[in-house]
Amino acid sequence: MTGGVYPLISPSDASTHSADAAVDHLYLITAWVAGQQPLFDDFLAGRLLVDVLRQQLHRADTWAYVVMPDYLHWLVKLRAGMSLHKLVEQVLKQSSQAVMRYLGLPGLLWREQYRQQRVWHMTQARTLARQLVAAPRQAGLVSAVGDYPLWDARQWL
Repeated sequence: MTGGVYPLISPSDASTHSADAAVDHLYLITAWVAGQQPLFDDFLAGRLLVDVLRQQLHRADTWAYVVMPDYLHWLVKLRAGMSLHKLVEQVLKQSSQAVMRYLGLPGLLWREQYRQQRVWHMTQARTLARQLVAAPRQAGLVSAVGDYPLWDARQWL
């Protein structure tokens, strides 16, 4: 995988990010809650984020995700004409507004940076999807993967 950490504040030309030009490639996006607060311990807050991910169907294909208490892992494939940076920026902005309004908290939900990693091989994508859905069990949040409600990887499992 290749990738990097990118600011949420878009440069004047977001297409200058080399990864933004790669439509039809998979990316693993990781975004962290500001201050590492476990805001997604609240199930409804997590569902608001999932709803925002599902609203992106015309921009991208979600292959897998897991919403952990203080971060998001999202395996996503861009659709034609969409910038990865703009997609992530929109998702984080929309989810921040919805979650913070629901929780009645001021400020921003997400840290100012997110990580993106390009996935080069389908075997790597399968492994990543399995790791994503196993994360809650490995973190001791549940005893079985199926017990955790804030994940999806239906293509892989």
